[in-house]
Amino acid sequence: MNYYDKIKNKLIDNELYSRVKDYSKEKHKVITYFEIGRLLNEAGGKYGDNIIDEYSKKLVIEVGKKYNRRTLFRMKQLYNIFSNKKVSTLWTQLTWSHLRLLFNLETNSMNYYIKDTINKNLSVRELEFKIKSNEYERLPIETKNKLIHDDEIEVKDLV
Repeated sequence: MNYYDKIKNKLIDNELYSRVKDYSKEKHKVITYFEIGRLLNEAGGKYGDNIIDEYSKKLVIEVGKKYNRRTLFRMKQLYNIFSNKKVSTLWTQLTWSHLRLLFNLETNSMNYYIKDTINKNLSVRELEFKIKSNEYERLPIETKNKLIHDDEIEVKDLV
């Protein structure tokens, strides 16, 4: 399997799609990046972790500057985080900018901010403010336990 060609074609398709279908381009972008993250993860398993560096050098030239090493690493990170069944499936409703803010959070905190962002239709700046102000960490233990229990029910329902 030629991972590089698959990744390049997905990125080119995404670029074309984003110019044609504005209304759903963010969701398409997030799902495309998730799929690319899966491919990068598989390619890394076969060819080593240096594959992101190799692919990014080619993609920057052939597809565009924004597909640099850091962006490809973030795509792989997106896959590694959200392929976990303990993380809410609601993440597909968020934008790439929202998701990047969530990458370094632990699972329960991440689920809280995902649900809060969707329920309150938070902008990226509003989400960033909530995360920086440690809103989840400041919740009482009882509330956190209830939220964790609700997340466990949601995951069981999905499986």
